[in-house]
Amino acid sequence: MSGTSDRPGADVVAVLGAGVMGETLLSGLLRAGRAAEALLVTERRPERAQELTHRYGVRVVDTATAVQEAGTLVLVVKPQDVPSLLADVAPHLRAGTLVVSLAAGVTTAALEHGLVAGGGPHVPVVRVMPNTPALVDEGMSAIAAGTGSGPEHLDAAEALLGAVGKVVRVPEHHMDAVTAVSGSGPAYVFYVVEAMIEAGVLLGLSREVATTLVVQTVVGAGRMVAETGQHPTVLREQVSSPAGTTMAAVRVLDDHRVRAAFVTAMEAARDRSAELGRLAGS
Repeated sequence: MSGTSDRPGADVVAVLGAGVMGETLLSGLLRAGRAAEALLVTERRPERAQELTHRYGVRVVDTATAVQEAGTLVLVVKPQDVPSLLADVAPHLRAGTLVVSLAAGVTTAALEHGLVAGGGPHVPVVRVMPNTPALVDEGMSAIAAGTGSGPEHLDAAEALLGAVGKVVRVPEHHMDAVTAVSGSGPAYVFYVVEAMIEAGVLLGLSREVATTLVVQTVVGAGRMVAETGQHPTVLREQVSSPAGTTMAAVRVLDDHRVRAAFVTAMEAARDRSAELGRLAGS
């Protein structure tokens, strides 16, 4: 991280929060070649701490130790837990430490204010919206810079999240939309997969066969969008013969306003993201 490499602990990353996403990032960093000695994690439950140490060979420490020893802090907690975590972090924070937050809806302004109000220095902050396919190194993360963050801090955050998938940079005012599109997006896909499997069973297929057919169809369709560079409309039309089976199915989807329902659902997700940010003090 530019400008901090001469400080003790500058290359050490502390993951504050060992839930699903925290562990996902931790394991991804290790798979990407990050040394276990350069990673710290916080976890209050002794049995969980022992599990993480045994599984990954990393040190599990308290918040104060993590903040004092690491050059980058990754906050991986629920939005409602952010204020209390910032209060714990602030008294031990060193100037130049990079704070990367994965808390949904919490703005960089709220993070910066919470740290300074708690007695900490003004440090670079980067906000991240990840998603759960990071579990299989196919995550999609968007990052946005706070007022004290420069290109080098975005580079550092991108390198961290790049260990578990792709990363894009967006202005912060787009982050609620990002949350609605990619943050919650896997759930929409799982919802469609679930519906297609149930339809296959209704049509007489075994659940095993229906699941195999649907899952591979979704994987293959996704790869076609990603690798051909063609617009989804073009790809859909290639499957849709005039007066054929696909056209019959798409007509029913249009009759039920499925496309409009997706737009409305994602607007609701965007609004909830903004609401969560306000509840967390953004």
